[in-house]
Amino acid sequence: MRTDDVNSLSWRKSSYSNGEGASCVELSDDLSGIVPVRDSKLADRGPVLVFPATAWTAFIQDVKSQG
Repeated sequence: MRTDDVNSLSWRKSSYSNGEGASCVELSDDLSGIVPVRDSKLADRGPVLVFPATAWTAFIQDVKSQG
C-alpha cells in the first residue's frame, strides 16, 4: 500500500485501548478483502501490516477462543 492510500483510510482502535497511551492496534474496514493493521502510537510513521480478510478473521476467532 502507498502512504497516501493508508492516510485516506478510516481507522478504528482496538476495544482494549484505554486512551492513555496503552499498547493497541488500529485497523481499517475500508478495503474489500484485506485488513490493514497498524500500531496506534506510530500511526503517522509506523508500518502498516496488510492481511487477507480471511486470515484476519481466523486470527481473531482463534484469539477469542483462547480467552
